[in-house]
Amino acid sequence: MRTAATAPTSRRDGRSLDPRAKLYLLLLANLMLFFHVGLATQATMIALFLAPMLVAGRVRMAARFAVLYAAMTALGLLDPDALGVPQLHVVSALAVGASMMLPCFATGAYAFTTTSASAFVCAMRRMRVPEAVVVPCVVIIRFFPTILEDYRRIREAMALRGIATGAFAWVRHPARSLEYVVVPLLMNATNVAQDLSVAALTKGLGRDGVHTSRTTIRMRAADWLAMAACTLPLALDAAGVI
Repeated sequence: MRTAATAPTSRRDGRSLDPRAKLYLLLLANLMLFFHVGLATQATMIALFLAPMLVAGRVRMAARFAVLYAAMTALGLLDPDALGVPQLHVVSALAVGASMMLPCFATGAYAFTTTSASAFVCAMRRMRVPEAVVVPCVVIIRFFPTILEDYRRIREAMALRGIATGAFAWVRHPARSLEYVVVPLLMNATNVAQDLSVAALTKGLGRDGVHTSRTTIRMRAADWLAMAACTLPLALDAAGVI
């Protein structure tokens, strides 16, 4: 008799794209680094990357990325020579580099905040990704949220002791922040990575043979539409049409 405990379950949010579509968008964002895309194409790609984030309910995250991209683009368009401030060349160059990396951060943030580790494992196995790649990817997916939680706990402990409190504590006390935050965080990161690797192997992710999953995923029309819409501007720019 089949019970509910053995039935496959779906962890996918109806407003979110399929994990394979998310990985494809992340691949497109990384490919943008190898093409000298124009400003109009880059802005269009950013808007298309942020659209699924808005649909998934990550409005605040999408707004932050949009504001950050607008600020970096504005700084990148500055003419330090015309303004008579040649020191701004460094700021302008850094802003251009940040705006080029922003699509990768946006698609990565969307993919990792709206998809569970089990859904990513199921997607990568559907794509016939080798287990030698699946296990490190799962560890990385779980690594950053764990480190972020450790960072919050360290900051809370520092606030209780009155050490480097406030939003601009890093700026006011850089040496103290380095000593009390970065050093323990890096020391703990090694233990976290090792524990996550052991946990992944304990669950049998590294075993040979056919693997089953309780998470079900399925490509829908919205997934194909999002992939096509994001591919078109980049393809047209690479072909020199726009």
